[in-house]
Amino acid sequence: MSSKKKGSRFDELIDAARSRQQRDQPQPSAENSSRTTKSTDPDYTRTTVYLPKQLHRQLKAAAASQERQMSDILIELLEQWLNSQSGK
Repeated sequence: MSSKKKGSRFDELIDAARSRQQRDQPQPSAENSSRTTKSTDPDYTRTTVYLPKQLHRQLKAAAASQERQMSDILIELLEQWLNSQSGK
C-alpha cells in the first residue's frame, strides 16, 4: 500500500505544468520586474480560509487551466456575492 498523501500526484502535475509554462514564457523585462505584486501592494491584505480539500483541488485545477490565480477567482466570486447581498 502506498504511503503517499492523497492528491500529491495531482499537485505534482499542476506544479510541473506551471514550471513548463514559466520555462516557455519569455524572460521578464526590467519594466515587469519592478511591478507591484499583491504581497507588496498596500491595497491587498492576506487572509487564510479553510476550504474542503476537494473544492480546493477543483479551484486549483480551474485556475491553472485558465492561467489565473486562485485569489483572482475568489475575489471575483466574493465581489459577485457581496453585490448580490447589497440588493436584498
